[in-house]
Amino acid sequence: MEMNFEDITVVGFDADDTLWVNETYFRETEEKFADLLEGFETKNKIDQELFRTEIKNLDLYGYGIKGFMLSMIESALELSNNGISQATLGRILNLGKEMISHPVELLEGVEEVLEKLQGKYRLIVLTKGDLLDQERKLERSGLTDYFHHVEVLSDKKEKNYQNLLDHLNIDVKNFIMIGNSLKSDVLPLVNIGARAIHVPFHTTWKHEMVEGPVEHKGYMTVSALPEILKYLK
Repeated sequence: MEMNFEDITVVGFDADDTLWVNETYFRETEEKFADLLEGFETKNKIDQELFRTEIKNLDLYGYGIKGFMLSMIESALELSNNGISQATLGRILNLGKEMISHPVELLEGVEEVLEKLQGKYRLIVLTKGDLLDQERKLERSGLTDYFHHVEVLSDKKEKNYQNLLDHLNIDVKNFIMIGNSLKSDVLPLVNIGARAIHVPFHTTWKHEMVEGPVEHKGYMTVSALPEILKYLK
């Protein structure tokens, strides 16, 4: 679809699976978690229980690895009828710690894109998750100097975005968001009058999936991040 980019002055970037790899490590950890509990339930049942527990706990823990760790422990206790060993609980904790300490793996073309946009637009990061973990990843990424502002949101809904844009004195007509999630990075923005570019990642958490076709004039989809340079010049 055709979009006009002439009045864009501020570009927002999602972080996880837009700037660097994230969801892949969650899927790998889920596989290891299922292996630890294979004596209690089937892999499918373990996956279902963990997802159910994560969603139930979102209001308590929010998004991020720490909440995921707590949900793994709760699921392990539930699936084992509290029979899980202390040693296995320790291994589950270590799975989470390994995720937290994992090196940041930038996605292809990220630095090229930021270098070409820097100075032409005001660049900001709008992500969600655990504040300390996201700050740590941004520091390890080496990308900090490209951004005018970094915001870790508790959630990515219309109200969260509108409140932040108002706080930063950014008119929605001058703002475009770049991200991998239709549910969190695209639709909330176009619903408040901003624009967005969807850059799909090969792995998506079930909670971030949007069912059915989505048609909206306020966004477009590209296959890789460097393609946005065709439009933001």
